[in-house]
Order: sequence, then C-alpha cells, then structure tokens
Amino acid sequence: MLSLSERGKQVAASSTLAITAKINQMVADGLDVIKFGAGEPDFDTPEHIKEAGIDSIQAGFTKYTAVAGIIELRNAIVTKFGNDNNLRYKPSEVIVNCGAKHTIYNILQAICNPGDEVIFAAPYWVSYIEIVKLAGGIPIIVETIANQNFCLTVDQIATEVTDKTKAVIINSPSNPTGTIYDSEALREIADLAVDKRFYIISDEIYESLLYDGYQHCSIATFNNDIKAITFVVNGVSKAYSMTGWRIGYAAGPEDAISAMSRIQSHSTSNPTSIAQKAALTAISGSQEAVESMRVAFEKRRDLICERFDGIDGVTYVKPQGAFYIFPDFSDHYSRTIDGFQIKGSQDLANFLLECVKVGVVPGVGFGADKNMRLSFATSEVEINRGLDRIKKALNG
Repeated sequence: MLSLSERGKQVAASSTLAITAKINQMVADGLDVIKFGAGEPDFDTPEHIKEAGIDSIQAGFTKYTAVAGIIELRNAIVTKFGNDNNLRYKPSEVIVNCGAKHTIYNILQAICNPGDEVIFAAPYWVSYIEIVKLAGGIPIIVETIANQNFCLTVDQIATEVTDKTKAVIINSPSNPTGTIYDSEALREIADLAVDKRFYIISDEIYESLLYDGYQHCSIATFNNDIKAITFVVNGVSKAYSMTGWRIGYAAGPEDAISAMSRIQSHSTSNPTSIAQKAALTAISGSQEAVESMRVAFEKRRDLICERFDGIDGVTYVKPQGAFYIFPDFSDHYSRTIDGFQIKGSQDLANFLLECVKVGVVPGVGFGADKNMRLSFATSEVEINRGLDRIKKALNG
C-alpha cells in the first residue's frame, strides 16, 4: 500500500510562512491588512549588490560552480570572519549554502545519528525543531523566561546534557525574541561544551542588527578549543535585505564542512551562481546600507516599544537586536472579544487578523504560547496604524 514516509508525515509546516501566506492572500484580495508577520527587511536590496547580480548574468556566469561555493566568495567570508569576528579560518573550513536555514539543515545532517540529542531554548526559531527531527535527532527544548532575557543558562544546559547530546544551538540575536547572550554567559556555555564534548551551532544571522550600542560576540572567539567544535552560521539575507537570493554560509570543523559539501552535492548542488556573485559584492563591498537599515530598525524598535507601553495587559522584553518584538499577551486569554474566544496565541492571532486586519505570528509556533511575534520590518506609519488597531481591539 502506498503511503508517505513517517518523516514526511511528522514534519510540521512553518507557522511563520503559513501566516505570511494567509496575510498576503488577504492583501491580494484587496483588504487593508497591517502586516507584522514578515521575517525579512522591507528595504530593497542595495543597488550595488543588484548590479553585481545583473553583471554576472550579462557576463554569462550562469553555470554550475563548486558545490561549496566559488572560491572568491569563500575567501571573502574568511576575510569577513577575520575582520568582524576575530576568527581565523581557511577556505576549506567555509561552505556556502542556499540560505542559513539550509546551512543549519546541512550541519545537522552531517553530525547527527538517529537518537542524538540537540538542545536549544524555547522560544525558538520555528525551523529548529523540524530540522533536528529531519536529521534523525531528538529536540531537547529548554524553556526560558523573560526574567532571563529568554537566553539559556549554563546550568540549564548542564542539566540536559547526556551521553546522547550532540549539539547545542545558540541564536543571538534571537528570532523571535530579539534578545542577545552576554559574553560571560557564552563563555560559560563554551567551557561546558569543551568539557562535555558537544558541538555548538551558533546562529548569528542577525549579527549586524544590534541596538543601544551592543556589540556582537561570537562564542567561537574565546579559545581554539571552542572554535574547533563550533559552527558559526551567517548569511546575507537579513543584513543586506537579500532574503530571496538564498545565500547562507558557515565556518566550522573542516571534516564536518567537507561532509556538508558532500551532502549538498547530492541535494541542491551549488548555491545559485548569480546570487553568489551578488553575495560577494555584499560582503566585500560598502557596508553603508547595512548601517542605514540598522539605524532605521532601531528607531522602529523604539516606536513599537513605546506603543506597547500604552496597551494594558501586554508586557515585553525590549529587543536588543534583530527586528522582532515578542510580547506576552496572556493576560488577555480566557476573554471573549467580538464573539472570539481567546484561549491562546493562535486564537488571538486569528482574531486580530480577521476582525481588525492585523497580521501577527502566534507564539505557539515558537514554543511560547503566551506570546506573539511582531516584526517591525515595516514603516513607522504601519507600526502606528497596527498598534492603534491592536490597542482598540484589546483595551477598547
């Protein structure tokens, strides 16, 4: 009898992509929807990067490349890690993938055996749990709370470590919370990883989007022992507003990077040639546009926090990076509003979308049902319009 694989049946769809698709359909139908769902900058890709992609097409750079990425791009990534993160790698320790999501997928495919455990915090990026399962691993989810900045402590990790622990995922700045790990916490986690011998997967895709003067710290920088067991994951999607170009990358242990390349050779093969040329220009060219976007996001962060301060029954941790805020709406659960019974984040998201035409992402998909994720990668006008509607819907 024909049937789907158990793997295929067990993987859940991305809740962020699902709500985004629903919002986009409502907009296509002509409805005035305020969109806070997008996990991507609302700015266009900078002109010099677009021109590099166009030039590569005109030059006929449209064929297969090396599976792990063109050497010019890998060399640029090596330089970037040296200049920005004080990390020294060889090109053979770097791989380019089809987006940072694909990077993390390939890492776990390369290191996980069936039954291996991978530890990460809740709230978590929605794809972590499914990518671990697809690799045959077991997600070990550790709940964090607002009072700890939604960041794992070394004691929490130590409690969960077993002889099956293969890796810990650290996401700083975080999607969905916008919070960051301080250097002392990272140092303690690094010491534990070296002592207990498990990998660190450091998801640093929002590295360039930090506020209030915070400086990024990569866990791999502390010493050669932690560097040798850390995968540093990054990409061009968020910093350069290149989400559709699909270029992510990682640096890490050479044997694992080689295994990732072999895996990639039988799945996607090389990342798109044109996108690689554009990414080369992004990484090695002017960074002025990155800073301009960061400044704009910080201003929007301040605005959305100010607006939530005026809504009763909603609390939040002020984002230190990325472009998300993750407020706690649970004081409004167990209410009935305009005929909608609000029992959790999915109910509240449905109510806000259908009744007041505001699209937010329910926190249940991030392992935190009390919360909702709102992206402030939208204009100040839209932030004000959306928060006006939310305040009126909840506070009258």
